[in-house]
Amino acid sequence: MSSEFAVRAIRPGELELVLEWARQEGWNPGLDDSLAFQEADPSGFFVGALGEVPVGSISVVKYGERFAFLGLFIVHPDFRGRGYGRALWNVGIESAADRTVGLDGVAAQQANYRRAGFETAHMTVRYGGVATSLPRSSLAAHPVSDKLDGLFRYDASIFPEPRNEFVAAWCRRRRGRMTLVVRKSGKIRGYATIRRCYEGYKIGPLFAADADSAAALLAGLLPEAGDAPVFIDVPVPNREAVALAESIGLEPVFETARMYRGGAPAIPLKNIFGVTTLELG
Repeated sequence: MSSEFAVRAIRPGELELVLEWARQEGWNPGLDDSLAFQEADPSGFFVGALGEVPVGSISVVKYGERFAFLGLFIVHPDFRGRGYGRALWNVGIESAADRTVGLDGVAAQQANYRRAGFETAHMTVRYGGVATSLPRSSLAAHPVSDKLDGLFRYDASIFPEPRNEFVAAWCRRRRGRMTLVVRKSGKIRGYATIRRCYEGYKIGPLFAADADSAAALLAGLLPEAGDAPVFIDVPVPNREAVALAESIGLEPVFETARMYRGGAPAIPLKNIFGVTTLELG
């Protein structure tokens, strides 16, 4: 490994470079993901650089004192096989301290993650394609309001730890991004965000109390995509979520394993019809 190589905190503008690497890897990030990603944990992003030139990255975003999520673990293809990935990994893992760490591992890396102490909790399948129909629901979804306290509480009932700053940034209406909420008797029954990506659109999170609520959210969001493909990362144990994705004509694209080091948190998979992102959990 070159003596010029060092791992450091990411600098302004470099996260956009890392997301471009992610695009080249085929991960298809959102066009404006960097804005919300940095709100999640400004200290959670690292690059490995040769002098001033970034050649690799890792993120370990910390949510409270008990949970962190690892993602964006990339070494540029021109610099692989030189030990840079191991150095990035060590710094990222150390930054999590004694928190439980989650990640979504592609098939080629799952054995390596197991050797590093991660255990598989469940599989996640990305469903994608052009939706052939809108699901039917007895409910209606509406745009999220500026008052987000109720949404923060709902999200924290499903995600392992509160992530208010991230949710506020993620749900901010921008061109190519929309968040809807479904309520029943005044109580939130689910929410979801659609965002423009390098290829088509992704929907995530898609959190809902039941399939009817999830269907209402999809019915409201899918017209935003028009004729473009839509992608949803669905936890396989949620069979209602799988059936809903298939009912609108989406098909499996690829599979990852949700893995944890330090024990899987108690999260209600029955309410997760689509995970937020494979990078931040």
